[in-house]
Amino acid sequence: MKVDTIISMIDQGAIALPEFQRGYVWNRKQVKQMMNSLYRGYPIGSLLIWVTSTEEADIRGGVPQFKDIKLLLDGQQRITSLYGLSKGTAPPFFEGNSRAFTGLYFNLEDEKFEFFRKRKMRDDPLWIDVTSLLKDGMGRLISRLYELDLPSESYSSYMERLNRVYQVTQKDFHIDEIVGRELEEVVNIFNIVNSGGTKLSKGDLAMAKISATWPDARERMNEKLKEWERNGFKFRLEWYLRCINATTLGKSKFIALAEIDKNVFQIGLKETTKSIDTSINLISSRLGLDHDQVFKSKYSIALISRYMKLRGKSLTDAKEIGKLLFWYVHTLLWGHYSSSPISVLRQDLSSIENNDDPIGTLIDKLRQNRGSLEITSADFKGWSKGARFYPILYMLTRMNHALDWHTETELSQNLLGSHAKLQIHHIFPKTLLYKSLYLKKEVNALANFTFLTAQTNQQISAKQPEEYLSVIQEMHPGVLESHWIPTDRNLWKIENYRLFLEERRNLLAKAANEYVDSLLMNTRIDIPAEFIAGGIETEEEEMKILSLCDWLCRQGLSAGEEKFSIINKETGKIKAILDMAWPKGIQEGLTEPIALLLEEPQEVLAVAGQAGFRFFTSISEFKDYVLSEVLEESNSTSYDDPLRY
Repeated sequence: MKVDTIISMIDQGAIALPEFQRGYVWNRKQVKQMMNSLYRGYPIGSLLIWVTSTEEADIRGGVPQFKDIKLLLDGQQRITSLYGLSKGTAPPFFEGNSRAFTGLYFNLEDEKFEFFRKRKMRDDPLWIDVTSLLKDGMGRLISRLYELDLPSESYSSYMERLNRVYQVTQKDFHIDEIVGRELEEVVNIFNIVNSGGTKLSKGDLAMAKISATWPDARERMNEKLKEWERNGFKFRLEWYLRCINATTLGKSKFIALAEIDKNVFQIGLKETTKSIDTSINLISSRLGLDHDQVFKSKYSIALISRYMKLRGKSLTDAKEIGKLLFWYVHTLLWGHYSSSPISVLRQDLSSIENNDDPIGTLIDKLRQNRGSLEITSADFKGWSKGARFYPILYMLTRMNHALDWHTETELSQNLLGSHAKLQIHHIFPKTLLYKSLYLKKEVNALANFTFLTAQTNQQISAKQPEEYLSVIQEMHPGVLESHWIPTDRNLWKIENYRLFLEERRNLLAKAANEYVDSLLMNTRIDIPAEFIAGGIETEEEEMKILSLCDWLCRQGLSAGEEKFSIINKETGKIKAILDMAWPKGIQEGLTEPIALLLEEPQEVLAVAGQAGFRFFTSISEFKDYVLSEVLEESNSTSYDDPLRY
């Protein structure tokens, strides 16, 4: 297939250039080498394409939709480069640095390709802009050569070379097509063919097929991933996709997702995103696991999301929440999803279908697999922040009334969601332990860790434990016990460090069992004010908001705050997100707090009202308010506004 045909089919939507994980990674040297090979007729390899059926593909330019679409698996870098050189712009699905193929020139005399350098090329007519040639044809350049009054032999040579560059778009690529194969088999074929390059995962291929029918899918998902990361939770796109797969279809393998309808996927993305937000909020606020270092067992979120979809309503029952959190904590403790996560998730998803007590069933399965869910002192023998029980130590500190050693403030109060304010404190300072020849894994033993505010941690520094712990115990009775630190002063001596660790492990195990069991017994759970996502969720909403902002600016008014968060002052957590808000009024200090809420559930409206916002649920009502009450125009419908909704 010729290059220009491939480019045309990309524009029509018949061939899709999936990003996969790495996007476009070629540099300028590789682009020059490819063009030199094409110019000189050297082989540049074949393409590998997966032909798969699709429906409702978003095709550009009004071209009729195709029953089948060709997903380019191998050859993305070459075709992306040729597309960029030929069109002067990056292709659809592009992610990378377009400078790699921008500004390539060809010298008619020495037949070399180089990227534009002003001093070298601006006064030399023999340097030809490759993109201008491929995009606009040879006519203008031929006229330019005539004007140079060249010898006939030079003119003939230059014309022949110019034509060879122009004809690169007529070069034929050999194409190997994979037709009628399942997703998993296609991945295996690709990885065998491309054994020396980047591996393709089943998630990559499923995402590629989804993007073929909904080009904005990956960008939407990446935006949400970035939002979670800004809030301390780093998730991978493949994990996000796995959650959507589980929530929407009740499956763990991507083979099910590969055949999903675009509209079903869009609904599933919205539902799953809301469920993940709810899960993050629940685990952060009820367990204190509020950042990525301690937010483990991430595959369990896919299960929780599916569970919420099957129930068809929000989590409001305290007993149900307690059981769910009890199950989650034990998946974290015992590495439930650490080996064969997809297989384990498949079994768990199957267990909650058509089940009157789905969470009880999951808890029973954990007990069967382990024999006992009791936490022992030996479980705290790990070391470093990578230890499996590190999150539990953090959880106990945040949720079990541990006190700061100087202020006696509960470390959970006003600190949830502000994990940067807490630091790991080595109860026995590292420098002292290393001087006494303790091993690294002993120095960084989990039982030697506790969490304090940064200020308290700095004040203690590297003091002898028997000295500073004695002072704290006398000045702040009960504070050390709140961190499960043995109060036998003989154990605070460096020479008794190993005995200290043993005793503290016993205390930690006892506290962990009591706290985790209390979740199941429903003695630690209040009914939470569930996080209500809200906010701008569709492209249509976004366009309406942008038009409204433009209209407000024309009236000389503030455009407001997009995706405004209402915060629970007691917990520091987000209660709801408003599409647009003016918390100090549209005219600051002169008007009341205002919110615009488009297609939001009653729960969001209630939260906004309780927070003191006057809200509007349509843009036309909002504009009428602005004109009649803010701008004091009596006739609210007498303005020329083609963007009214």
